[in-house]
This record gives sequence, structure tokens and C-alpha cells, in this order.
Amino acid sequence: MTRSHTMPASIALALLAGCTTPAPPGDTPAAASPQQAFWQALSSHCGKAYAGALASEDARDADWAGKAMVAHWAACEEDRVAIAFHVEETPPSSSSEAIGRENPWNRSRTWIVTRHGAGANTRFTLKHDHRHADGEADAVTFYGGTSVQAGSARAQDFPVDAESVALFTREGLDASLTNVWHVAVDPAGSKDARFAYQLTRRNDPTRRFRVEFDTTKAVAPPPPAWGW
Repeated sequence: MTRSHTMPASIALALLAGCTTPAPPGDTPAAASPQQAFWQALSSHCGKAYAGALASEDARDADWAGKAMVAHWAACEEDRVAIAFHVEETPPSSSSEAIGRENPWNRSRTWIVTRHGAGANTRFTLKHDHRHADGEADAVTFYGGTSVQAGSARAQDFPVDAESVALFTREGLDASLTNVWHVAVDPAGSKDARFAYQLTRRNDPTRRFRVEFDTTKAVAPPPPAWGW
């Protein structure tokens, strides 16, 4: 008579575990591309507003020093983010007419970042929407450039495009023909998060205009930018 043997359950499970085929590398979630991560970081601030200030020291920007600034994520769509850039004007004079008045604000500038393409070919375009107080477009408006590389998860560069070169040439703004704009952003909620906008020029290594905003603490959204 043959005696049957029953294998303990713990041993059976261990053997099965040892025979399990590991998932192929392609089945693991792919890390976000630099473009995806950048767009996620930029979009994470939608609806928020943050205080900032001039961060560069170029003497050509002396009249920007000390002015209060606010960046407001005023409009967000799937492939478009509009950030209004509000700058406090020069304090009014001490004339009786100015006494008791709050400093006026310049609400003429809005940065518009648009995403286009897909996957590794995703690129971003930065345009500057400049308006007058009555909402009418300035003579120099909607200039900017498109990223030509993948950039990084936190920053993108925007060399001046042909359309903007033609505009600057027409308006006699020859110094701007080699502009490169730079936008850097940390995701909302990250430690020491910052947002920065910067302008440099390829033909002038001394030119650097940069403003930075503390995005760890939101402020009350300002009135709409002019024309918005």
C-alpha cells in the first residue's frame, strides 16, 4: 500500500514564488519626459498669484529695483497657460493730488506659454502680450520664441523667432534681435519653490534681466491684466 504525502502550503508557495517570471522592463511606468514634467510644474500653479521682485543687477534695469511685482496664473487651458505680470509703478509725487493715493500698477504684460507637438517632439512657445490700459494692443506685442530642445523638467529657453525679429526690426529695436528668454518653475508644494522669468541676449553677454517669485506662499490675485 502506497502512502501519499502532502506538501506543506508554505513550501508550495515559496516554490511558486521562485518560479514567477519578472515583468519585462517595458511594463514599468515610464518616467515623465522633461517636457511633460515642465508642463506639469507650470500648470500646477493655475489660478494662483505670487509676489516677486527684481533678482538681477543690470544697471539698465535700475528703475525696476524695489518695485513690488505679482505673477498671476490668470488663464489655464490644456495646452496654454497665461501668466499676468503686474508691476507697481513709481510712487506718486508728494503733491496734494497724490496724497492718500495707493501706488498705481502697470498691468500691461502677460506671458503666454503654449505647448505643441507630442512626445519627444513637444515644444513650447513663449509670447508677450502687451496692452494699454484701454485694452488695445501695444505696437510691440506678441513677440517671443519657441524652445528648440527638450529643455529640462524645471526650465525652458526661448530664442527669439523670425516673426519677432521682423517686429523688432520694424520698430527699431535692434538690441532685441538676439533675445533669449528663460522660464524656470518648480511644482506647487515643493520646498523653496520658485518661478523665474529671465531675458538675456546672445550678442551681449552682460545683458541679464531676471525677476523671481516665491511660489511657496500665494497672495490675493490682482485685478485682471489690461485687455483680459
